[in-house]
Amino acid sequence: MEKNLNLSHHISRRFNAELEELRSDVLAMGGLVEQQVTDGLIALTTSDTEIADKVASSDYKVNTMEVAIDEKCNQILARRQPAASDLRLVVAIIKTITDLERIGDEAEKLGKLAVKLSDKSVTSSQFVELRHLGDHVKTMLNGALDAFARMDVADALRTIESDKQVNEEFESIMRQLITRMMEDPREIKNALRVSWCARALERIGDHASNICEYVVYLVKGKDIRHISVDKMREELV
Repeated sequence: MEKNLNLSHHISRRFNAELEELRSDVLAMGGLVEQQVTDGLIALTTSDTEIADKVASSDYKVNTMEVAIDEKCNQILARRQPAASDLRLVVAIIKTITDLERIGDEAEKLGKLAVKLSDKSVTSSQFVELRHLGDHVKTMLNGALDAFARMDVADALRTIESDKQVNEEFESIMRQLITRMMEDPREIKNALRVSWCARALERIGDHASNICEYVVYLVKGKDIRHISVDKMREELV
C-alpha cells in the first residue's frame, strides 16, 4: 500500500472496519468476475457448451454484488460524510464496481457466443488468436485488481500501459477477419461472431485500465483519464 495513503486512522474502529469491508467486497466481486472471464474463454476456445451456459446464466451474481456494495457506499456517504482519502475511496469503489459489472457483462457475451460458435466451422488459428488476446486481458484484469488491493500506483500504470498491446492484438484479429470475409462471403456470419468475441475481450481490457485509473485517483488524488501514459507519469512526479 502506498505510504501516503492511510485508511486505518479513524478514531472510530467501526468506520475502519466498514472501509475495510468495502475493499474486501470489491476484491470478492473482482474474483468472481475474473472467474467469469476465465470460464468464458475456456468455453469459447474448447467449445464447451456446459461451461458456456454457466457463464451466460450466472451474471446475476455479479449484478447482485454490485447492488449490495453500492448500497454500503451510499450508507457510508450518508452516515459518515467522509472527506479526503476516505471520500476518494468510496468514490473509487463506486466507479470500480461499475466497471467490474460491465466486465461481467462482456464475459456473459463470451458465454453466449461460445454456444453459437460451438457447432460452427471456426479455424483453429482464430481460437489461438482469441486465446492469446484473452490471456493478455486476464493478466490486465488481475493486475488491476492487485493494484487496487495494494493501492499500488506503479502497478496500476504498468497495467494501463499494457492495454496498448491488447489493442494491437485486437486490431490484428479484425484485419484477419475482414480478409476472410472478403475472400469467402459464406464466412461472414461466423467471422462476425468471432469479431464480437474479440471486441468483448478488448472492452474487458479497457475496463481494467479504468480500474487502474481509479487506483491512481484514490492514492494520488489526481484524475488521469484521457491522457497518455507518459503524461500520467509526468503528472505523478
